[in-house]
Amino acid sequence: MSDFAHLIGKNVDVEISGKNYCNGILVDAGLDIIVVYNNIASSFYYIPVVHIQRLKETRIEETLGFGPPPEKPIESDSHSISFRKILTNAKGQFVQIYVTGNKSIHGYLTSIMNDYFVFYSPVYKTLFISMDHVKWLIPYEQDATPYSLSNQHLPVNPISVPLARTFEEQCKKLENQIIVIDGGNNSEKIGLLHKVDNNRLSLITAERETVYWSLQHVKTVHLP
Repeated sequence: MSDFAHLIGKNVDVEISGKNYCNGILVDAGLDIIVVYNNIASSFYYIPVVHIQRLKETRIEETLGFGPPPEKPIESDSHSISFRKILTNAKGQFVQIYVTGNKSIHGYLTSIMNDYFVFYSPVYKTLFISMDHVKWLIPYEQDATPYSLSNQHLPVNPISVPLARTFEEQCKKLENQIIVIDGGNNSEKIGLLHKVDNNRLSLITAERETVYWSLQHVKTVHLP
């Protein structure tokens, strides 16, 4: 049973890794994920427990969480929800995912692997996202699409790529290609992937410098 199950139906305030905050009604809780409905944004936040820094019950006045929440947009196949089950059931559904930085990624999941998943974004195209770094997932409303794009611009079956079972093995498949790490928020995270070895990436930047990145701290990878 989740440590937070006794708070289901209560208004809560959640602090998430990276000094992010979410408040609303706790509508579900599993061993490794909780679901919070924010009435103001009319959004469900699926938050992995590993990234919860602090959670407390609050008064309704503090969260403005008036009224009962609607039905959850992503249901689990069993009575107990889990992060992996939610990811699996969200495949093909348009969602917003927050991983790092000051912006979320919009699109849909296409494949769920051992420790990462494949995500199609109209901006970044195909991304490989480590499960360890997902701070939250917010499903779009039914029939809504990112940027109001038509399905013609959001293919249900994006270009397929050979997939490995683990994030490290998938990165090895990208050796000798130009990659972008974590959305390219740092010039040293854009370059030629030279080698993946011992849980570490070696990247050659535009200035021909070799930079080593710990794979444990790499959140997303995509080809430009």
